[in-house]
Amino acid sequence: MRIARFASAGADPRFGIVELVADGGQFPDTVAVLDADPLAGPVNYTGERLRLADVRLLAPVIPRSKVLAVGKNYADHAAEFDGEVPQEPLIFLKPNTSVIGPGEPIVRPVLSQDVHFEGELAVVIGRICRKVPAELASQVIFGYTVANDITARDLQRRDGQWARAKGFDSFCPLGPWIVSHLSIEEASDLSLVTSVDGEVKQHASTSQMVYPVPDLIAHISAFTTLLPGDVILTGTPAGVGPILAGQQVSVEIDGIGTLTNPVMDDEVDAESSAAR
Repeated sequence: MRIARFASAGADPRFGIVELVADGGQFPDTVAVLDADPLAGPVNYTGERLRLADVRLLAPVIPRSKVLAVGKNYADHAAEFDGEVPQEPLIFLKPNTSVIGPGEPIVRPVLSQDVHFEGELAVVIGRICRKVPAELASQVIFGYTVANDITARDLQRRDGQWARAKGFDSFCPLGPWIVSHLSIEEASDLSLVTSVDGEVKQHASTSQMVYPVPDLIAHISAFTTLLPGDVILTGTPAGVGPILAGQQVSVEIDGIGTLTNPVMDDEVDAESSAAR
């Protein structure tokens, strides 16, 4: 299933199941509305169905607790920054306030002059868990979505740690929905393509991860309890690069969908600069 969080006229954000025309179903390009957040417990269809074109897709999950991300999990990405693959997964945190949804702008802060895209596969956790063996990782996964781990590269170099460089508001686009039908084996070999204004910048497979999803879940859950709605960003392949105001970034993962976001400069910062 494709589980979406969406907004429609006159209603608070809701959840629904997306059916696309490519599925060949009875109700193509529609959203079947659910009565509650599927991560919170059992849910039912309300019977209401909306045209996909008439709703605005939001971030499919707002992590209640945390976004955990993995650095240097593709050897070619580590190499493009003259770095070595770490001997164990390199984990860092992004605040849940950095999460935005499809179509929402990535805002370049005035503090950085070198903001980069990083297309990634994201794992959404579905149950409270700790110390999960790799062979049981599939039991705690709710589904998968597409992510863009936006990074202020100059601040990353300057700070020596990544909290500020990775943590600005809008620096964690997620979407367009969560797919729950992929097996962990299928998710381990998906095509990932990132483009800027239609020009392909990254093209890789999730099979190129140094540490695959089961190993990441085992490693992370060994030191922290994972909660429903927690998101794990699994790392980015080579080809990352800068984005500028006015550009549009798309990350497409085969079997999941395409996440697209425009880029803008911080309006307040821009006004302040103009005033000076």
